[in-house]
Amino acid sequence: MIDDNLRASRQTAATRPELQLSFEFFPPKTDAMEERFWDSIHKLAPLNPRFVSVTYGAGGTTRERTLRMVSKIKTDTGVDAAAHLTCVGASKDEVDAVIRGFQAAGIGRIVALRGDPPEGIGRPFTPHPEGYQNAADLVAGIRRIGDFDISVAAYPEKHPQSANWQEDIDNLKRKLDAGATRAITQMFFNNADYLRYLDRARSAGITAPIVPGIQPIHSFKQISGFAARCGASIPDWMAERFAGLEDDPETHALVAAAISAEQITELLDEGVTEFHIYTLNRSNLALALARFLGRRPG
Repeated sequence: MIDDNLRASRQTAATRPELQLSFEFFPPKTDAMEERFWDSIHKLAPLNPRFVSVTYGAGGTTRERTLRMVSKIKTDTGVDAAAHLTCVGASKDEVDAVIRGFQAAGIGRIVALRGDPPEGIGRPFTPHPEGYQNAADLVAGIRRIGDFDISVAAYPEKHPQSANWQEDIDNLKRKLDAGATRAITQMFFNNADYLRYLDRARSAGITAPIVPGIQPIHSFKQISGFAARCGASIPDWMAERFAGLEDDPETHALVAAAISAEQITELLDEGVTEFHIYTLNRSNLALALARFLGRRPG
């Protein structure tokens, strides 16, 4: 006899809306990194993601590479691609020229971010005297130029530079009201943070999708260092699971896959049907998560 809980789980999966996946990459800096980049792209493309995005270096330092990669992804794989765009250190005319360049290349999706100064995350942001003032202003500028699909950032643990939650949610609402299609969250590892954030947004009248950004942990040391710089917390229980695995990559990968699977399972149970996976240009854990979600190459 099939267990009632198993039957209920199968029925839920059968009636659940179709899952949407997207993947994020960064522009490779070397020939070896580029080879891994394209290998990962070609392994993930058959999963038919909603889109694949390519990030934009601090201060626009990877602008040309981002455009080249996004254009080539769409041409070579047929997968829709999104280009990240920031307004750091550039005038409106300069940013608008980049937007029109995306448009001319057939890129219809943009991830619009205020961006961090070249000095790094957490440093004070000073708008260019002739530039866009913030992400909401950038979204409005993109919308004036063309009918783009625009994603913006959201912060389940509050942006480090937001004075309080009201300011943080108000900023998210301004970005969406300016014409953004959806928000994608920064990585988080405590689902309660995301769910509370969702409640705050909905209470503020925000109805747009807020897609959870999932970070598979290819290297706990690397991710914990990045989390410390961008204001994301690492739960004690997670640090304990990775303790002593620095020189045991096989066990590290198994633990990482299990943690991401647990996180996604909980979110599925809460009704989440869209996920944005930060790949760090690696396909193995992203492929494992997609398979766990029932996504097979199309």
